[in-house]
Amino acid sequence: MSNAMGIIFSNIHDSDVPELTQNRTLGSIPFCGRYRLVDFALSNMVNSDITKVGLITKSNYQSLMDHVGSGKDWDLARRHGGLHMLPPFGVEENTSLYNTRLEALKNIIGFIEKSNEQYVVMTDCDLVCNMDYDAILKTHIKNGADITLVYGMANAKDMSPTNNIVLKTDDDGRVADILFNPRAQGEIKLFANVFILKRNLLYNLVKDAISHNKHHFSAEIIAQSVGSLRIFGYEHKGYLAKITSLQSYYDKSMELLDRSKMKEVFENNNVYTKIRDSAPTKYSAGAKVKNSLIADGCVIEGEVENSILFRGVKVSRGSVIKNSILMQDTIIGEKCFINCIITDKNVIVTDGRNLSGCDVNPFYIRKFSKL
Repeated sequence: MSNAMGIIFSNIHDSDVPELTQNRTLGSIPFCGRYRLVDFALSNMVNSDITKVGLITKSNYQSLMDHVGSGKDWDLARRHGGLHMLPPFGVEENTSLYNTRLEALKNIIGFIEKSNEQYVVMTDCDLVCNMDYDAILKTHIKNGADITLVYGMANAKDMSPTNNIVLKTDDDGRVADILFNPRAQGEIKLFANVFILKRNLLYNLVKDAISHNKHHFSAEIIAQSVGSLRIFGYEHKGYLAKITSLQSYYDKSMELLDRSKMKEVFENNNVYTKIRDSAPTKYSAGAKVKNSLIADGCVIEGEVENSILFRGVKVSRGSVIKNSILMQDTIIGEKCFINCIITDKNVIVTDGRNLSGCDVNPFYIRKFSKL
């Protein structure tokens, strides 16, 4: 895939998880103990030998920049290609922040035009998966496709309340129809917002959209080109999770406590992230941990069960943590009971607190809160 470049949208779905994106992009949301959501998109690119990646930003992207830096941890700190942070403003005639995918592409039209790669892989930051873009591109070329759209099989009852795109394909895999937030039952082909197409085609589509004052890439370009372009679907058969709400963030995080699902995401290819030199986690006498993910740098004096703890978390003596997600540098005081709670970074829970949500409505505690 040395002849392909990547484009990652870090902010497109910020409004889906407002609790976690008040001070950060969707791409920099912490996930699974030591990662950020952008790590999965970046790692999939690197594992597929894509060495030029444009990361589109919009707002609240300081934490994203701190995390990805020069791209060194993903082997993207390169003289040629490498990681490109693409600011929200691009073309002279556009001085406003983008709201849609197409508006974001309009802002980086110069980056697309000046690149030399033949193909483009575009993806969002709301996916947790291990995806082989090289295999998708080979199928794209074999089909003689103009555009390939990656989807996963899902049950209609599991669709999020909004932003669902369902594909209908014929027997040879060609897309026959694209439906937006349809009423559906049973198994559906849920589009994962992963696109593969030639760079020149993308450039021409965006330039044409600018001249016709279009605003939506999927609805006004892709869906309306089903009859005129060869658009094919590609089924991703491995683990595929979309973060579309705080509830889905909780559910998909806890789902990875299942070892079989954890292997699907992390075993076949590496998932890279920013390296931190933290001390190993310290387990005091009397500490009990069961079916949990514990990152480095933690101090465990109490009990932890079915939970995910990020770096630097402290669980003090006599406290019990169950079914919870505690982000970096959360401190739990003594003799606390915490159940179905999501704490953001640097939360302090004082001694003796009893806090509980439930699995269908986890309770979220904002960054820097003290309870």
